[in-house]
Amino acid sequence: MSQLPSVLIQANAIDMTFGGRQVLSHGEAKVAEGEIVTLIGPNGAGKTTMVRIMLGLQSPDKGTVIRRPNLRVGYMPQSLNIDPSLPIDVLRFLSLGLARGDAGHDLRSSVLEDVGVCHVANSPIQKISGGEMQRVLLARALLRNPDLLVLDEPVQGVDVSGQSELYALIRKIRDHRGCGVLMVSHDLHMVMAATDYVICLNQHVCCAGHPETVSRHPEFVALFGEGVAAEFSIYQHDHDHEHDVRGNVITHDQKKYLNEYNNV
Repeated sequence: MSQLPSVLIQANAIDMTFGGRQVLSHGEAKVAEGEIVTLIGPNGAGKTTMVRIMLGLQSPDKGTVIRRPNLRVGYMPQSLNIDPSLPIDVLRFLSLGLARGDAGHDLRSSVLEDVGVCHVANSPIQKISGGEMQRVLLARALLRNPDLLVLDEPVQGVDVSGQSELYALIRKIRDHRGCGVLMVSHDLHMVMAATDYVICLNQHVCCAGHPETVSRHPEFVALFGEGVAAEFSIYQHDHDHEHDVRGNVITHDQKKYLNEYNNV
């Protein structure tokens, strides 16, 4: 008999008010091992507040959060503003996320390889592209070998051609590491095809479930409109090529050749 995935984190009946305004009412969310859960909803829906409460950065007015003991969390912010005059390359930047005693260079190189940006290791962090920066931030989140990855708008600043690649990378990391993933996203195009479970928030949980089920739910349709719901019910990014982190086109035949060449 197969064992059910272990719950990593769970928020129950969360209420939160700021300045007399109800931000969350009876909010619920749960992430298990190997599961990708995405919070979607309009601006001001309470997505970031829910994540902050789940991570223990804010205390709710009501409700409880249960975390697995000794839970290791890797967090990827939407973006990071770095002083353009600060002389820091990517490897040095990653060092800032390491605890004393960690195996420095090898660990940093390993996570850069995992996310496909080894080539920027010695580049000034201010000079890399938006897509490369998001992958570096993802690499930084992986440094602690997390049980739970929390990704706040992970495709922020990435052009459309690179977004599906980044979502595919997130799924690949989940498959390889077996970690849970909690994402926050405004992007309805590809996130619906890149997640296992969707929670639609608008101060309360409007609907939750498998992406296909949520996309047909009356509250989802009411929130985003019939046209949007029909267009994004399940988005398939299906074409005969891929894009690298610089946006260059790589056909499937070219990728096959490169893989065979690298394995020689």
